[in-house]
Amino acid sequence: MENLFSIKNKVIIITGAGRGIGYQLAVGLAKHSARIYSLDKKFAKKIPKNLSSNIIEIKCDITDYSKIKQAFKKIFVKEKRIDVLINNAGVSFASQKKNQSYSEKDWIQTINVNLTGSFYCSQEVIKYMLKQRNGSIINITSINAELGFPRNPAYNASKGGLKMLGKAFAKDWSKFGIRVNNIGPGYIKTEMTSKRFTNKKTRLERQNQTLLGRWGEPDDLIGPCIFLASDASKYMTGQDLYIDGGWITNSGLS
Repeated sequence: MENLFSIKNKVIIITGAGRGIGYQLAVGLAKHSARIYSLDKKFAKKIPKNLSSNIIEIKCDITDYSKIKQAFKKIFVKEKRIDVLINNAGVSFASQKKNQSYSEKDWIQTINVNLTGSFYCSQEVIKYMLKQRNGSIINITSINAELGFPRNPAYNASKGGLKMLGKAFAKDWSKFGIRVNNIGPGYIKTEMTSKRFTNKKTRLERQNQTLLGRWGEPDDLIGPCIFLASDASKYMTGQDLYIDGGWITNSGLS
């Protein structure tokens, strides 16, 4: 019987895969026999030896469109196709004090990485997906795309913008067989959230807001990504899939 969820030999580009969620996605999808291209400014500290042939790392600053063009062309020339793009790269710079104005530098860097970089990557991969008349783009947004969180306006704005970018591209490119969907994580234990997690008060506050009573793990996102990368979701585009342990439902927005 055909496995609808198979991603075997699919060529998948993941941005920001040198650490955190992106790294776990790279390893998790490679274990299911996908061919992973990890794009990041730094290489991962360690790639499992048994997966080294399935994960190819390319140093790339996604805020530099010329570097993206070079990287994507290199991948397409080698593989003759690009099946999936996962726009995962992201940064977050929260103000440390309640009454502190937000830094212009942090605003620009956050928007450039989280939103503009994802726009560049999507624009470029669509050129190759048009040749194939199929493909899947997966944007890693956030519950911040739906809810306002304090002291981090750039992150909220960038993730809300990425959500709507996905919907706009879904509308533009669906007639060519290109699907675009969003995955919105809740609070996930990563290097980016380590300070909040190690603060007992903050950790418990966010744990208690989550219906499943725990913070998420990066591998909680592997299954949803497999779903959106595979033929199991071939009739799905322009949608938001929140993997948040029930946070949004508990906020009364479901």
